[in-house]
Amino acid sequence: MSVFIIAEAGVNHNGSLETAMRLVDAAVAAGADAVKFQTFKAEKLVTQAAEKAEYQKQSSGEAESQLAMLKGLELKYEFHFQLRDYCLAQGIQFLSTAFDFDSLAFLVQEVGIEQLKIPSGEITNGPFLLAHAKTGKNIIVSTGMTTLGEVETALGVLAFGYLEWDKPSLAAFQQAFSTVEGQAILKNKVTLLHCTSEYPTPMADVNLLSMDVLRQAFDLPVGYSDHTEGLVVPIAAAARGATLIEKHFTLDKNLKGPDHKVSLAPEELKQMVAAIRSVEQALGSPRKIPQPVELENRNVVRKSLVAGAAIPVGESFSAENLTSKRPGMGVSPMEYWRLLGKASQRAYRPDDLIE
Repeated sequence: MSVFIIAEAGVNHNGSLETAMRLVDAAVAAGADAVKFQTFKAEKLVTQAAEKAEYQKQSSGEAESQLAMLKGLELKYEFHFQLRDYCLAQGIQFLSTAFDFDSLAFLVQEVGIEQLKIPSGEITNGPFLLAHAKTGKNIIVSTGMTTLGEVETALGVLAFGYLEWDKPSLAAFQQAFSTVEGQAILKNKVTLLHCTSEYPTPMADVNLLSMDVLRQAFDLPVGYSDHTEGLVVPIAAAARGATLIEKHFTLDKNLKGPDHKVSLAPEELKQMVAAIRSVEQALGSPRKIPQPVELENRNVVRKSLVAGAAIPVGESFSAENLTSKRPGMGVSPMEYWRLLGKASQRAYRPDDLIE
């Protein structure tokens, strides 16, 4: 199965439909499977007193509040329909992450989005998780800033919602997670993403081996949401078996806004997609067998038993008259010990293949 690659446009449209359309074009040109935006109403997402994250202060200054910054980054509801239709025409999947209940309902009921994404910041927001699961849609869950226990609790909420049980509670979530039915529906519906929620993420904090832990702990498809600079880590994640890769991109890293500087330029996005596709080919199968391209080289580079000196008829094969040289079209050198001491049935000149 191919790695599903999401080109994360996020809020890098800066509120402009034209820029959002150009981001779709860039994602298509790069060969991504989906382009993802973010859907929210700023007043429903943060309080007036909420501070910016440090990386947001560095990229957009400290003067304006987080609320003011986010208001300028809203993707208007009416833009979604044009973007959805444009993506459909361009052959790329349209996705968007909801950050509030109204936006979730809008994406599912009006836009008709088929796959949902729960961002790392919402993984402890039980009511919001439950609302996602009750849509019945497939869900991608990003696990930045979490412990395994928090991931398990979140999966319990999703299992409870998918199973359409009544009377939500922490005990009921745990019970839903523990049932055969709950495990089966999670495996069918949910993909976990390893993620480090720092922008940009230092290499020492990527902790890519956590992908293995998530896979072993929950037996679910596991991918990776990347916030590092450059291409190395998402390519490494693909090599480590990620089923999905998500990476921010922008049209111009110098644009004003919180995410542009840590995003890939269009040409870098294209390079990442191409590299991941190459990794997919290189991974091959878990069987260790000769590849078809190797077979014609085998006789050229392997060795056969040959006469190391002239061997008259009847002379015994010995360490003095038996050696191995290329090509590998004769008796394997693995037969060396079997032949030692046996009488030769014919005469050999030096370098003749032993028969």
